[in-house]
Amino acid sequence: MCGIVGAVAQRNITPILLEGLKRLEYRGYDSCGVALHVDGQLQRSRSTSRVADLEKQVDETGLKGFTGIAHTRWATHGAPASHNAHPHFSPSSDNARIALVHNGIIENHDELRAELTALGYVFQSQTDTEVIAHLVEHMYNGDLFDTVQQAVKRLHGAYAIAVFSREEPHRVVAARQGSPLIVGIGEGENFVASDAMALAGTSNQIIYLEEGDVVDLQLGKVWIVDVNGKSVEREVKTVHAHTGAAELGPYRHYMQKEIFEQPRVIGDTLEGITGIMPELFGDGAYKVFKEIDRVLILACGTSYYAGSTAKYWIESIAKVPVNVEIASEYRYRDSVPDPRTLVVTISQSGETADTLAALKHARSLGMEHTLTICNVATSAMVRECKLAYITRAGVEVGVASTKAFTTQLAALFLLTLTLAQVNGRLTDEEEAAHLKAMRHLPSAITSVLALEPQIIAWAEEFARKENALFLGRGLHYPIALEGALKLKEISYIHAEAYPAGELKHGPLALVTEEMPVVTIAPNDTLIEKLKSNMQEVRARGGQLFVFADVDSRITSGDGVHVIRMPEHYGQLSPILHVVSLQLLAYHSALARGTDVDKPRNLAKSVTVE
Repeated sequence: MCGIVGAVAQRNITPILLEGLKRLEYRGYDSCGVALHVDGQLQRSRSTSRVADLEKQVDETGLKGFTGIAHTRWATHGAPASHNAHPHFSPSSDNARIALVHNGIIENHDELRAELTALGYVFQSQTDTEVIAHLVEHMYNGDLFDTVQQAVKRLHGAYAIAVFSREEPHRVVAARQGSPLIVGIGEGENFVASDAMALAGTSNQIIYLEEGDVVDLQLGKVWIVDVNGKSVEREVKTVHAHTGAAELGPYRHYMQKEIFEQPRVIGDTLEGITGIMPELFGDGAYKVFKEIDRVLILACGTSYYAGSTAKYWIESIAKVPVNVEIASEYRYRDSVPDPRTLVVTISQSGETADTLAALKHARSLGMEHTLTICNVATSAMVRECKLAYITRAGVEVGVASTKAFTTQLAALFLLTLTLAQVNGRLTDEEEAAHLKAMRHLPSAITSVLALEPQIIAWAEEFARKENALFLGRGLHYPIALEGALKLKEISYIHAEAYPAGELKHGPLALVTEEMPVVTIAPNDTLIEKLKSNMQEVRARGGQLFVFADVDSRITSGDGVHVIRMPEHYGQLSPILHVVSLQLLAYHSALARGTDVDKPRNLAKSVTVE
């Protein structure tokens, strides 16, 4: 969600800025733009299309410069339109003095807009970002670094900004509060970005700015002050971003590529694990795990469904009570804190604003035992938590998460086994059996992927529908939720998921012959109950599409379509079943002709509340 790239150099930085935007496309956006210092003036180009279109515009105009900023925008304030696209200028004229880009949301923008309008500033957009640009211009005192330090004191909300001035060539100033921002160090040149991936191939010497930091980037120096205006040194880390990880290769879409990468990334995430030990989650994990009586999981979207699956695992195997909370709701309600709680956050990016805020809220309530399951080792989430397990999904470009989800599940199952072991509820024989099953996961997932031709046939029928129901029982109910989310995210088919036993308590009213009902049918202790629920659907004319384990004794017939899973996989069955649902969503979207990797209105990394 929204991306920033900025640079100060002695060479033309236009290709660097545009390449940075391309690397940030996976985050989701609906407009983009670039601004440069050109012969003593500010010049820009903006587009409501893709970065490739912006690049074409820049080539046609010959826009070049040594100092500049660029941005991909996901609309919050104001529709996706050229006049709302970043960078924003102030004054909003051909003689602009300030150029600025912004990630986040300014909560007091209405108040500031009224104040600046009274001072004579004319607004060209509906964005909260243009407010910041005019505020900086109004307060400008000839020293941009000092001006930005003073201006951000007026801002309420979350922001990462990068700004430069017509009056000060070879200088970019940036600041962050509640939204990620990094600095890239070069030889006689320096960079700023919202994601280290944007600078892959340009700089691997990275500084992660802290909350409240303001940074002055010049050709030969980087100067940082903290929230109190005090000069600080931040650690420079060597970060090798994946320059080749986002190549599409032989696949039609990144989502398809990432679905088929799951055997490998599951293997990578579990690589080297020969036994269950608390140290897998960091130094001091054993002490933390011995001191906790319960678990609180905080997450959003797909990660929330991973946490919901883990609740079944942890309570069943480790016998530890678990609460799973939607992060965006948790801090806005009165809860009962318990210092003997392990607070677990789950996030692909590690920068999810709602989850970070929920984590900080939990800590403010006295819950200091924190652990994150995250795919980015250098993220804010990892830095904020005492313990961490880093999944190895690699870069996930498709907005609809696939491989990040299954690696999260693998990590959460490891956490389950570890808590069980620490609590004396895991025998050596059980540990060996679970580890054997986990090592077999890549092969088992490969067998599920081989079902793709059968799933394509289903997808052709789904593509003609506008509604669908997903049913699951027990630990497969969260997987039904995830399957429904995937279908609606990328195909725009309205889909809902329910525990199958809830059908007669309301959802059955929706069932007709036009309503496909996807059913997850593992051969577990609830299979006979599930078969009764399926009969309720058939009695109302509903069409059943059943992913059934090979030995579940469910057969195809009138209104019952069955795809047989390769094997029953016990507690790890959710990881296999969700892969089949990912394929169904992908091929349904493909048949409907939607933008699979960049679905409308959605962003990959949600860095605003």
